[in-house]
Amino acid sequence: MMRISATELKARLVSFAREIGFDSCRVATCKAPAHANDFREWLRDGAHGEMNYMQYGEEKRCDPQNVLPGARSIVVLALNYFQEKTPHRDVATGRIARYAWGDDYHDVIKTKLDRIDEFLYSFGGQQKCYVDTGPVLERDHAAQAGIGWHGKSTMLIDERLGTWFFLAEILTTLELPPDGPVPDRCGTCDRCITACPTGAITAAHRLDARRCISYLTIELKTAIPVELRPLLGDRIFGCDDCLDACPWNRFAQESREIAFSARRSTSGMPLREYLDLTDAEFRALFSKSPIKRIKRRGFLRNVCVALGNVGDPSDLPALERAAADPEPLIAEHAAWAIQQIRDRQKQVRPQIV
Repeated sequence: MMRISATELKARLVSFAREIGFDSCRVATCKAPAHANDFREWLRDGAHGEMNYMQYGEEKRCDPQNVLPGARSIVVLALNYFQEKTPHRDVATGRIARYAWGDDYHDVIKTKLDRIDEFLYSFGGQQKCYVDTGPVLERDHAAQAGIGWHGKSTMLIDERLGTWFFLAEILTTLELPPDGPVPDRCGTCDRCITACPTGAITAAHRLDARRCISYLTIELKTAIPVELRPLLGDRIFGCDDCLDACPWNRFAQESREIAFSARRSTSGMPLREYLDLTDAEFRALFSKSPIKRIKRRGFLRNVCVALGNVGDPSDLPALERAAADPEPLIAEHAAWAIQQIRDRQKQVRPQIV
């Protein structure tokens, strides 16, 4: 086991993290997150919707010692995923959040975390590593470490990366010199709040997940509420509107990680083509993609809603086939979409006098 000072170890850690592709590596003291009480209140209000795993991990999220007893530091890492906009297409292709244009970030980042785990283990550390999967309030720890500050949308903002980055955390029993937070630089700006199509950002730093399009198209496993469907527009997996609106993103640079580059399946397929996918074809098309986690039923549900909002009569045959799908969730949303398109047809028909 190598023995060096904590300051030297941290310097080596930061250098190694950058070497393997991370854009930022900072350290927070392993203590209760600043917004633990706010998180508990958020849960009691039911604002987490169907994300029951939030409740199951409540005590761990509010005290990292319940995750790794004896942990003394939290290493917080950021990885830029920004990609430039894809070309505009004449046919409706549906909008997918940037983070899902390429390979699944869980897999990409987990491989990197394993290497840092091995690095810290060589210095006697015991670790727990997470990338958006574990019971930690990651944005609180990231803000404490100075990765960025809490934006009013609840997203973390970094002056170099904007909002386009993934977070990962490593709880370790090693004591490393902590970094300090950075000042909140949002000022009076509220563009993220006004940009939200569904009004899910109910106040600065307050999000009602039940109205958030990312929740509705990804986390929600049942039917999308009828009154919210028109507000989804052509979004079929996630939503970037509050991120796109942030002025700090004018400094964003394209990610160095080629695994996040857009595929045709996430940037070029006409919406109606998705509806003909069998389960096997869906899994093949979205292999190694975060989209696979919502399964065919959830994704085609979203596609039907998008077609109901932006589709035209040429999409009706595909929707009629979907309305006969043995999966009730798909069939119901397809029937809704068909009615929406037919209603629009009636509105544009010339009146005979």
